[in-house]
Amino acid sequence: MIDRFLTGIVEAHGFLAKLWVLARPYWFTHDRSTIRFAGLVFSVKEAWIGRCVLLLNILLSVLLVYLSKLINAWYARFYNALQEKAADVFWVELRYFTVVATLFIIAAVYRTWLTQLLSIRWRRWLSEVYFKDWLADRTYYHMELTRQGADNPEQRIEQDCYNFTRQTLNLTLELILQVMTLITFAVVLWDLSADFVLPIFGGVAVPGFMMWAAVVYAVFGSFGTYLIGRPLVRINFMLERYNADFRYRMTRIRENAESIALYHGERDEGRNLEGAFARVYDTWWANMKYTKRLSWVTNGYRQAAVVLPFLLAAPAYFIGQIAFGVLQQTVDAFAQLQSALSWFVDSYTQLAEWKAVVDRLTGFSEAMVAAKRTAAESELVTSATQPRQLKVDDVEIRLPDGALLLDRVNLVVRQGEKVALEGPSGSGKTTLFRVLAGLWPFGRGRVGLPKDARVLFLPQKPYLPIGTLKQVLSYPDPPDRHGDEVCREALEACGLGHLASRLGETANWSLGLSGGEQQRLAFARALLYRPEWLFLDEATSALDASSERRMYELLRTRLVGVTIISVAHRPEVVDLHARHLVIDPASQRLAASVAAGG
Repeated sequence: MIDRFLTGIVEAHGFLAKLWVLARPYWFTHDRSTIRFAGLVFSVKEAWIGRCVLLLNILLSVLLVYLSKLINAWYARFYNALQEKAADVFWVELRYFTVVATLFIIAAVYRTWLTQLLSIRWRRWLSEVYFKDWLADRTYYHMELTRQGADNPEQRIEQDCYNFTRQTLNLTLELILQVMTLITFAVVLWDLSADFVLPIFGGVAVPGFMMWAAVVYAVFGSFGTYLIGRPLVRINFMLERYNADFRYRMTRIRENAESIALYHGERDEGRNLEGAFARVYDTWWANMKYTKRLSWVTNGYRQAAVVLPFLLAAPAYFIGQIAFGVLQQTVDAFAQLQSALSWFVDSYTQLAEWKAVVDRLTGFSEAMVAAKRTAAESELVTSATQPRQLKVDDVEIRLPDGALLLDRVNLVVRQGEKVALEGPSGSGKTTLFRVLAGLWPFGRGRVGLPKDARVLFLPQKPYLPIGTLKQVLSYPDPPDRHGDEVCREALEACGLGHLASRLGETANWSLGLSGGEQQRLAFARALLYRPEWLFLDEATSALDASSERRMYELLRTRLVGVTIISVAHRPEVVDLHARHLVIDPASQRLAASVAAGG
């Protein structure tokens, strides 16, 4: 048992270190926010807003404790008046209670409101920190590429940031309130216990007897709760993970609904969902088992706490040492003190969930740091230093497991050239594209990209964000950069005139459009974006030969002087370029460029 206790201390120290790393930045941030008051707008540091709201919350907690003390003192006067049948005193005390209780309600309501206000401000700030860090330096991509990605990053940012800020504030502010309650009512109970004499050994006076009884009772309850409920920390962590995985699998089904339907893959998807939920189910059973054990302790603890102060104070009342009102005051003070001391018992389940959330967020941060480090330590250096040309110097490209994919790649592409890249499937064409885009960290060598150039990549499956059709068409530009008439003209030119009237319509366009329509939409996007360098990775694979040629002709006529580098399998696509490169998988080399049509 001592070993488990010492292990718990070590774990608590590590948890507090993680908590400090997560919580500290908000309270010392230099970020500024705007607040509006009486029609005026002020720019204030977010940290100062948070500190002021926190201070107001703590002041209300002080007021609540003080009002609780007034109500406790009122118990003695009120119940003594009832015992003595003093009607005048009864009505005076009832009016007094009405005033104090009203103030208590107002303070409690605004304390809750301020906690919620601080929670949403902190959550907004923390969420922005996480998703900006996740998006910065293409970390979201490198995390998946290097297999260092924490599971379900979208849940970490959305749900875990929400739970962390809410639980941290609720638990911390409640702890502050209970500490103040503890100090206040320990003094009250000590004073009330001054006349208590235990009816043993001819009468034994124990200073602060009722206070010490509450302390001992709470210590045993807290220690028992810790021992029994400790496994819930790990169980809650795994439950969150498995729930997120189950939800993500259903999201994948929705995103790939058409492909699954064409494969008639419902049975296989059902088996996968059953397996995913089986993990949720088994973990939930473990949660139920330990929660039941913990509930025996916590519920028994609470029920015994109701009658315990009466058992301890009744002998003094029966022998006339204290009046009925003092008995009630003592019972209430004992309940207040015991409740404050029982914060750990009452909050243990929430503490277990809180620790799981902190572990998940810190794990996510560590995964992002590891992905950034892998990218930063790459020997494959990409820099935008070349004027009007792309240059690859003696580049060696490897797979994430270290296997060599392409060796000693040397390439120069000048602005305005039309280059096709050929090779069998799996030879490394798409990976070479990733190298040229600065995405691939595995390998060595140097890639010089055209400096200050406007670059656009069109993959085989275009990314269509959920939004209006104009937002999808304008991406990655903001939609207000392009007029509606220009957007409609681009759609008409790419054979999508039937969509021209739907620019303001919001939909999940990746599900509503066919593969060919999506690829033509990507070409319309290129016409709006007007890149100087355009990379196409089998961007016409879903188009017929005539549509394919028309798309390339549009690029030639509408984007005069654009450099085009295409990955292609079809000879028809190769013939549309003036130069082509061939990857030889046997030698793992890029063959010298040869003349082509076009």
